[in-house]
Amino acid sequence: MKTRLNKKIIHLIQDLWMVFTEELKRVFRDPGVVLIFFVAGLGYPLVYNFIYWNDTLTDVPVAVVDLSCSPESRRFLHLWEATPDIAITHVCTSMAEAEDLMRRQKVHGILFIPEDFDDNLATISGQSHVSLYADMSSFLYMKATYMSANMVMLDEMHRVQIDRYQRMGMGPETAWALVQGAPYEEVGLFCPSGGYSSFLVPAMLIMILHQTLFFGIGMLAGTAREENETLYFLPGSRRRSVFRLIFGRAVAYLVLYLAIAAIDVLLIPKLFHLPHVGNPWDIMRLMVPFLLAAIFFSMTVSLFVRNRETGMVTLVATTLIIFFISGVSWPQASLPEAWKWTSYLIPATWGIHGFLHINTMGCTLLEAAKEYYALWILAGGYFVTASIGLWISGLIHERKKKQEAITE
Repeated sequence: MKTRLNKKIIHLIQDLWMVFTEELKRVFRDPGVVLIFFVAGLGYPLVYNFIYWNDTLTDVPVAVVDLSCSPESRRFLHLWEATPDIAITHVCTSMAEAEDLMRRQKVHGILFIPEDFDDNLATISGQSHVSLYADMSSFLYMKATYMSANMVMLDEMHRVQIDRYQRMGMGPETAWALVQGAPYEEVGLFCPSGGYSSFLVPAMLIMILHQTLFFGIGMLAGTAREENETLYFLPGSRRRSVFRLIFGRAVAYLVLYLAIAAIDVLLIPKLFHLPHVGNPWDIMRLMVPFLLAAIFFSMTVSLFVRNRETGMVTLVATTLIIFFISGVSWPQASLPEAWKWTSYLIPATWGIHGFLHINTMGCTLLEAAKEYYALWILAGGYFVTASIGLWISGLIHERKKKQEAITE
């Protein structure tokens, strides 16, 4: 009995080793897969970081239309230009002139000050208005112009209110207390620079790992079907063979991607000064179920890939959707229920949130337990679906071979 058990264990290890080495050979024999796994998996994080090297925009060119030409309007414009975000490059006499500059992309914002700006401020209860027109061709242009103008407006509003209270006979301390009853200090949590790179790139690192795995495994499956390769079932029970095949292939991908993931999620944030306050050990522990879930998810989807090009079509069609419903570029709470539940089935959703919680927010793995356990559940579920799918594909493959043999 003991000898038989030892033989089974030895055969299991031999089978897993054979599948593991065969899958590694398939990966390295395919230049396209090598390009996706290694060049894209390691190169895309560098490309994205170099694209967003300037975390925030400064000196965005803007135009002003000052019809007031008063000391108050000039003060407002002086304070606005003193912010690091914008640079007043054009002073126009009409909105038509400013709009023409915007259309020609000479400026990315227009500030309009009406004629009665100073007159309204001189009264006790009058209100003055300024209008800001932002270039929405880029979120960063809008953010730079809007945020800087908003900060100046708030400061000037407080100054005008204090001045009016003092004209009503109040002392400076009383007037200030009425304007700002509860002093506050603004602190940008988890993204102190307020930059686009610090917000976007950490999530993109996980998406790159997920999608390159998805594409590479799909390419391998499509190539195998194009070349009519057998599914290389092992001798013995077909059911046992399927599990060994799936697990052996998964370990091959996992070994490769643990090294790639270590570079992407540990080294890249430090090189480019992205948020990286989490424990590296906790991050890598999270990567294990994430990569396994992504691998088994890709294997399940690859069962429907019939040629090599299908993987590219699927990658292009799904990447933006997956990133959007993951809750990074758009809050999950605002998604329709159907898309929200769909996002829960995608490993990238849980991987992105778990990574952001640990890496960017400084949580421990225990505090990110929801994402951690969800990834293990997805890994187990997709392992089962991939195994069942491959077993059914094997039955269909053998049935076709028998029919072809009878026909001949």
